[in-house]
Amino acid sequence: MNTAQKQEAIELLKSKFSQYSNFYVTNTESLTVAQINSIRRACFEKQVEMTVAKNTLIKKALESLNDEKYTGVYEALHGVTALMFSDSPKEPAVILSAFRKDNPGDKPVLKAALIGEELFVGDQSLAQLKNIKTKNELIGEVISLLQSPISRVVSALQNKAENGKDAAPAEDAAPEAPAAE
Repeated sequence: MNTAQKQEAIELLKSKFSQYSNFYVTNTESLTVAQINSIRRACFEKQVEMTVAKNTLIKKALESLNDEKYTGVYEALHGVTALMFSDSPKEPAVILSAFRKDNPGDKPVLKAALIGEELFVGDQSLAQLKNIKTKNELIGEVISLLQSPISRVVSALQNKAENGKDAAPAEDAAPEAPAAE
């Protein structure tokens, strides 16, 4: 790889890091071509971009962004590195977990993940990342929490209206007793 190609690769990585606020750093060493293709296919279906790059190029791209949040990622840049970029903080973790379930072993290994401003280091973080709620899931929960009291009020009003209709004819039929003095 000549200098121009390296610079082009660094610029491409910089644009990816700037575009996505969530990315995973994984080790895909010792996986077969068929297994890598299986992961890539799952990534494509879930709209996750997977890129394999040299660690030095990744580090140079991150350093050129001059952001402190990337400093923890540098320690994870060793061995064979595949980057997974996603708008969803959860999808890459779901893909990796599903792949491990279908293929015995602990590969690919999660080296690090940057979710927004939060850094997760180590493979033990995979279960935690898989359980992160996405923006749409959080919005759905908030809506359901807001709908619950409203639906109770509407239900109570409907019940009162139905009970009020039943009670009105009974009141009309029975004459009112005069008040005692």
